[in-house]
Amino acid sequence: MRCWLLCLWMLVAAPSWAAHAYAQFGDIKYPEGFTHFGYVNPDAPKGGELRMVPPIAVTNFDKFNPFTLKGTAPAGLGLLVFESLLTGNSEEATTAYGLLAEDVTVAPDMLSATFRLRPRARFNDGSPVLAADVVHSFETLTGKLAAPQFRTIYAEVKRAVAVDERTVRFEFANPNRELPLVVGGMAVFSRAWGGGKPFDQITGDVPIASGPYKPASARLGRDITYLRDPSYWGAQLPVRKGQFNFDRLTFKLYLDETARFEGLKAGEFDFMREFISRNWARQYRGKQFDSGEVKKQVFENRNPGDFQGYVFNLRNPKFQDVRVRQAIGLAMDFEWLNRQLFYGLYKRVDGYFPNSEFHASGSPTSDELGLLEPLRKELRPDVFGPAVVSPTTLPPASLRDNLRQAQLLLAQAGWTYRDGALRNAKNEVFDIELLNNQASLIRLITPLQTSLSKLGIDLRVRTVDGSLYQQRMDNFEFEMTTVRLPGSNAPGGEMFELFGSKAAATTGSSNIWGIADPAVDALLQKVVQATTRPELTAAMRSLDRVLSHGYYSIPQWYSDAFLVGYRPAGFVLPPTLPPFYQPDSWAMATWWASPSNK
Repeated sequence: MRCWLLCLWMLVAAPSWAAHAYAQFGDIKYPEGFTHFGYVNPDAPKGGELRMVPPIAVTNFDKFNPFTLKGTAPAGLGLLVFESLLTGNSEEATTAYGLLAEDVTVAPDMLSATFRLRPRARFNDGSPVLAADVVHSFETLTGKLAAPQFRTIYAEVKRAVAVDERTVRFEFANPNRELPLVVGGMAVFSRAWGGGKPFDQITGDVPIASGPYKPASARLGRDITYLRDPSYWGAQLPVRKGQFNFDRLTFKLYLDETARFEGLKAGEFDFMREFISRNWARQYRGKQFDSGEVKKQVFENRNPGDFQGYVFNLRNPKFQDVRVRQAIGLAMDFEWLNRQLFYGLYKRVDGYFPNSEFHASGSPTSDELGLLEPLRKELRPDVFGPAVVSPTTLPPASLRDNLRQAQLLLAQAGWTYRDGALRNAKNEVFDIELLNNQASLIRLITPLQTSLSKLGIDLRVRTVDGSLYQQRMDNFEFEMTTVRLPGSNAPGGEMFELFGSKAAATTGSSNIWGIADPAVDALLQKVVQATTRPELTAAMRSLDRVLSHGYYSIPQWYSDAFLVGYRPAGFVLPPTLPPFYQPDSWAMATWWASPSNK
């Protein structure tokens, strides 16, 4: 579920006045009547199969409903099965074009957006997509039986109204140039899905949706195959031309990374994104690679960097003092990790929006100060100084110096070393449980454990399977964990789900930190109210400063390239690489089968 929601952070959708598209800041690349996006092959043949593994560690799935809180839905479901009124592309950060809707009209006061559905739009059971289905989808997602984070995402949407059979109007609580994109990117499904069951009991029912693929069977389990719908209604649309070319898309699930990699070499699947630098440097070699049977390739991109870091659960009293959080962060030695374990492949994360225009650096600009000054009483004074830079151990700095600084911060917060451990005035020992769902991460955590032990802090790692991990995360039953948030060129209302106070108290939300800060809420409002790209940038940089100075996370590392292993003989890649993409969805949507893969 969290993956589905975090993926919403990446949706490239936004407002303008052209009926066939909507751009948040008025910039639309493709005019009305365009035939296809420039990075696809409009004549790509259909057929063949692409077999993959999920980009995250999932060992099973137990439902076909990605919109409820409990359980795990299969990879690929959102992209392949569900569609929305508008869809973005991989070239424009804040523009969306009509998919289920043939046009969109935004009221001059920005308090409503009206979508006219395409007459030929069909669900996979052959029934038409009607305004009543859109209204049903909205009311279901904002109801009590859906995952609660959707109520946060659509909090500023007052209601959806079926104007006529194929026209739906969304009414907004406040003027907000992003809201037409928020509702335009909402998944639409049929009223008939589930046959009248309560929404949270729709698990094994295959979705009745409008996307180009359907699950091959209703059998829940480990692997899943999607079959291309030969009568897919939207195949010739400009926003779909040349895309979704495989007849079959399969996700193979493995219990551990070793079995997964051996499966790639053995030909059990065709495509895998690699996240572990040691594997990339040491394992992607041998006769399969020498012969070209399997290829390792670095795919460049212009994506904003992902945020990855250890996160604190602020709901736990031991982490509520900012000095404690800052001290623990000083114990991580990224330079040693990058040199000894990462083969120099990674860069250090600074802030929450690395490698993007939204990353704060240096002192606040005048635009940022204009947003921060009204909040001065609620902010730490150092927010108005230089942006936070992650600790380093490069000379003249050292890990020893950083640990000395950490020791002083802990003492100021009431934690001192005595009787063999770090203790507070109540003589309570400072220990931490880090919740983990990937055994491969343990070797990366060990150096942090060693450093913290020198401060008298006992860091224990609890590794659980994916299902239990998800359950505990949904209920915030953890002290520390690791999170990776994909970067976004078009941040907006989904930021409330990540950092807003309301989400902090909502079970299953993506605000896993428990951040509940009025200043953060105020800046989130500035993000969604931005009317120009510079306004959005200033708001995001201000938000980055406030979040970073809260020391809610220990920033880790990111890569500005994708590491992919795949079997090239079966596939043809489009000649143009788009600037903004994720490799898994790009392969599924734009690659096609070579003659040997028919």
